[in-house]
Amino acid sequence: MNARDPNDPKGLIREAYRIDGITAGECRSIFLDWAMGLPDPEQAHPVIRALLARYAQGAEDHPMTQTLRAGLGDAGPARRRGGRAGRFSD
Repeated sequence: MNARDPNDPKGLIREAYRIDGITAGECRSIFLDWAMGLPDPEQAHPVIRALLARYAQGAEDHPMTQTLRAGLGDAGPARRRGGRAGRFSD
Protein backbone atom coordinates (compact mmCIF):
# COMPACT_ATOMS: atom_id res chain seq x y z
CA MET A 1 0.00 0.00 0.00
CA ASN A 2 1.31 3.43 -0.94
CA ALA A 3 1.63 6.21 1.58
CA ARG A 4 -0.94 8.89 1.01
CA ASP A 5 0.49 11.99 -0.67
CA PRO A 6 -0.96 15.18 0.85
CA ASN A 7 -0.46 16.88 -2.54
CA ASP A 8 -2.49 14.15 -4.27
CA PRO A 9 -4.84 12.77 -1.60
CA LYS A 10 -7.07 10.86 -4.06
CA GLY A 11 -4.05 9.53 -5.98
CA LEU A 12 -5.35 11.02 -9.24
CA ILE A 13 -2.01 12.29 -10.48
CA ARG A 14 -0.16 9.13 -9.41
CA GLU A 15 -2.64 6.94 -11.26
CA ALA A 16 -2.49 9.10 -14.40
CA TYR A 17 1.23 8.34 -14.64
CA ARG A 18 0.47 4.62 -14.39
CA ILE A 19 -2.09 4.48 -17.22
CA ASP A 20 -0.50 3.24 -20.44
CA GLY A 21 -1.55 5.24 -23.48
CA ILE A 22 -3.25 8.03 -21.55
CA THR A 23 -4.02 11.04 -23.73
CA ALA A 24 -3.41 14.73 -23.11
CA GLY A 25 -7.17 15.30 -22.95
CA GLU A 26 -7.58 12.64 -20.30
CA CYS A 27 -4.73 14.18 -18.32
CA ARG A 28 -6.37 17.61 -18.49
CA SER A 29 -9.61 16.12 -17.20
CA ILE A 30 -7.80 14.40 -14.34
CA PHE A 31 -5.90 17.60 -13.56
CA LEU A 32 -9.14 19.59 -13.41
CA ASP A 33 -10.66 17.07 -11.01
CA TRP A 34 -7.50 17.22 -8.88
CA ALA A 35 -7.43 21.04 -8.92
CA MET A 36 -11.08 21.30 -7.90
CA GLY A 37 -10.21 19.32 -4.78
CA LEU A 38 -7.53 21.75 -3.63
CA PRO A 39 -8.38 23.49 -0.36
CA ASP A 40 -6.82 26.74 -1.64
CA PRO A 41 -6.50 26.93 -5.44
CA GLU A 42 -4.52 30.17 -5.07
CA GLN A 43 -1.67 28.07 -3.63
CA ALA A 44 -1.60 25.51 -6.46
CA HIS A 45 1.83 26.36 -7.89
CA PRO A 46 3.94 24.99 -5.01
CA VAL A 47 1.81 21.84 -4.96
CA ILE A 48 2.19 21.35 -8.73
CA ARG A 49 5.95 21.83 -8.40
CA ALA A 50 6.04 19.14 -5.71
CA LEU A 51 4.07 16.76 -7.94
CA LEU A 52 6.43 17.41 -10.85
CA ALA A 53 9.41 16.72 -8.60
CA ARG A 54 7.84 13.46 -7.49
CA TYR A 55 6.53 12.07 -10.79
CA ALA A 56 8.07 13.83 -13.80
CA GLN A 57 11.67 12.64 -13.53
CA GLY A 58 12.11 10.18 -16.37
CA ALA A 59 8.64 11.03 -17.67
CA GLU A 60 9.33 14.38 -19.32
CA ASP A 61 7.24 13.49 -22.39
CA HIS A 62 4.28 12.10 -20.42
CA PRO A 63 1.03 14.00 -21.08
CA MET A 64 0.51 14.53 -17.33
CA THR A 65 3.94 16.16 -17.05
CA GLN A 66 2.96 18.51 -19.86
CA THR A 67 -0.40 19.18 -18.19
CA LEU A 68 1.22 19.95 -14.83
CA ARG A 69 3.68 22.31 -16.50
CA ALA A 70 0.77 24.05 -18.21
CA GLY A 71 -0.84 24.38 -14.78
CA LEU A 72 2.16 26.45 -13.74
CA GLY A 73 1.41 28.88 -16.54
CA ASP A 74 4.04 27.58 -18.94
CA ALA A 75 1.36 27.29 -21.63
CA GLY A 76 1.83 30.87 -22.81
CA PRO A 77 -0.23 34.01 -22.40
CA ALA A 78 -4.00 33.91 -22.42
CA ARG A 79 -5.59 35.14 -25.62
CA ARG A 80 -8.89 36.84 -26.21
CA ARG A 81 -11.24 34.48 -27.99
CA GLY A 82 -13.82 36.91 -29.30
CA GLY A 83 -17.33 37.67 -28.22
CA ARG A 84 -19.58 40.68 -28.62
CA ALA A 85 -17.17 43.16 -27.02
CA GLY A 86 -14.46 42.12 -29.49
CA ARG A 87 -16.66 42.99 -32.46
CA PHE A 88 -17.58 46.48 -31.32
CA SER A 89 -15.28 49.34 -30.47
CA ASP A 90 -15.95 52.59 -28.66
